[in-house]
Amino acid sequence: MTPQETRVAVAGSGVVQELLIERAESRGLVGNIYMGRVARVLPGMQSAFIEIGLERTAFLHVADIWGDEKANGEPRRIEQILAEGQPLLVQVAKDPLGTKGARLSTQISIAGRLLVYLPHDPHIGVSQKIEDQSGRAALRERLRELAGAEEKGGFIVRTLAEAASEEELRADLAYLRQIWSAIRARSLGAAPPQLIYQDLSLAQRVLRDVVSPATSRVVVDSRETWQKLAAFAEQYMPQVRCRIEHYTGERPLFELYDVETEIERALARRVDLKSGGTLVIDQTEALTTIDVNTSGFVGSRNFDDTVFKTNLEAAQAIARQLRLRNLGGIIVVDFIDMHSDEHRAAVLEELKRALARDRTRMTVNGFTALGLVEMTRKRTRESLAHVLCEPCPTCSGRGAVKTAHTVCYEILREILREARAFHAREFRVVASQSVIDLFLEEESPALAMLSDFIGKPISTHVESGYTQEQFDIVLM
Repeated sequence: MTPQETRVAVAGSGVVQELLIERAESRGLVGNIYMGRVARVLPGMQSAFIEIGLERTAFLHVADIWGDEKANGEPRRIEQILAEGQPLLVQVAKDPLGTKGARLSTQISIAGRLLVYLPHDPHIGVSQKIEDQSGRAALRERLRELAGAEEKGGFIVRTLAEAASEEELRADLAYLRQIWSAIRARSLGAAPPQLIYQDLSLAQRVLRDVVSPATSRVVVDSRETWQKLAAFAEQYMPQVRCRIEHYTGERPLFELYDVETEIERALARRVDLKSGGTLVIDQTEALTTIDVNTSGFVGSRNFDDTVFKTNLEAAQAIARQLRLRNLGGIIVVDFIDMHSDEHRAAVLEELKRALARDRTRMTVNGFTALGLVEMTRKRTRESLAHVLCEPCPTCSGRGAVKTAHTVCYEILREILREARAFHAREFRVVASQSVIDLFLEEESPALAMLSDFIGKPISTHVESGYTQEQFDIVLM
C-alpha cells in the first residue's frame, strides 16, 4: 500500500479470489453525494446532464428521479421536473466508464454494514440472497420495531443482517441516521456544484462489506491505514478489531502471498487450467468473450469425458476470473461442444454454483442454439485491465500491427499520389528501421522502378522513434 494507491486482495481456499485497486487520483465515485446543477435537459432522451464538478457532466435519466412521477394520471416528463440551472441533490450510481460520464440518481441511499438507508423511501426491502420467506418477513418486522414509527425513510436489509444481534442493528441504525443528518446540514444552502458526502475509502469498504465471521485475518502493511481501520472497527465493528494485523516484515506483503503473480496472470489473455485446458479471454467495448479449449488435456477414457471434465474445471475458473478481473456487462462463454444434454446441464449448474459466491449481481442464461452461454455481470467500475493498462501505442489496442511489407507498399502508393499532386525536387521516406531495411534490400527494385516512373530521386531515412506503422514522405 502506498499513499497514491490502495490494493486489496481477498484470498480464500489458498488462492486470490478478488482484486480491488483504488488510486487517489481516480478514486471511485459510486456512493458520493453532490449538490449538482442541471446543465442541459434532453426531452427526446428523457434525460439530463448534471454538472457536479467532474471533467465530464454526469447523466440522469427520468427513471432515476425519485418523487411523484405522475401528473394528470400520466408519467411525468423530465422537462416537467427539471429546468436548466436548477440545483439538485444527486448520488453517483455508476462511475464514469470510458467516454461516458457518471450515472446519477436522486434517490439517495447510504450503505451501512447491515442496512442500506433510503431517506426518501419508506419501503423496507430485504436482500434477495436471503431466500427463506419466513426469515424475510421476520427481518422486516424486526426492523420496523427498531426504527420506530417516527422513521420517515426506509431500509434495505443486507445479507449480513440475517445473523446480526439487536444491538448490532441499533448501532447500524444510529450510524446511518447520523450520516444522513450531516448530509442534510451540509446540503442546505450549498452552492452547486459541490461534493456533500464522500463514500468510505476502499480499505474501510472492504472491512464493512467483505469481512465476515469466516474471515480469519485482515493484514495491512501501512501503519496509517492500519490505525484508521482499527479506529473504524473499534467504533463500528468491535468484533473484527482483534483480527486486524499490522504487517511489518521486510518482504512486500503481496509478494509474500504471491498476489503480484496473480495480478500478472489476471492481465494475460490466456489462462491455463490445471488439467491442461485453457481459457482465452477477450475484452471488447461491447462485451467480453471467453473461449474454452482442451489444449493438452487428454481424458482417461474418451473424448466426451475429456470435454466434460475440461468444461467443469473451466466453469470454476471462469467465475474466479470474472471476480479477479472485475469483468462486467455482457459476457459470452464458448464452452467446448458437448453432445450430451446431461453434461450441458451439469456444466451450467457448476457455473451457477461457482458464480453464487460473487457479491456482484449477475444473470445467467442457458445454452443458446449455437452452444454459447450468455450472461451479464453488473458493471459499476472499470475492469482491472482498464485500471492498470492502456491501449498499446503501437497497435492502438488492435493486438496486431501491419507487417513491414504492408507499410512498404503503402509508402510506394503514397509517393505516387504526392508525385502527381506536387512538383518536388526529391522525395524522402522517413520510417522505422524494419521498413527502411526492406527498401534497401528486398524491395529496392520496387523503389528504383517508382523513382524511374516519376522521374524523381527517392531517398530513405531511419527514424528510431517511429513504430513499424509510422512513416512520413518529405518533399525536398
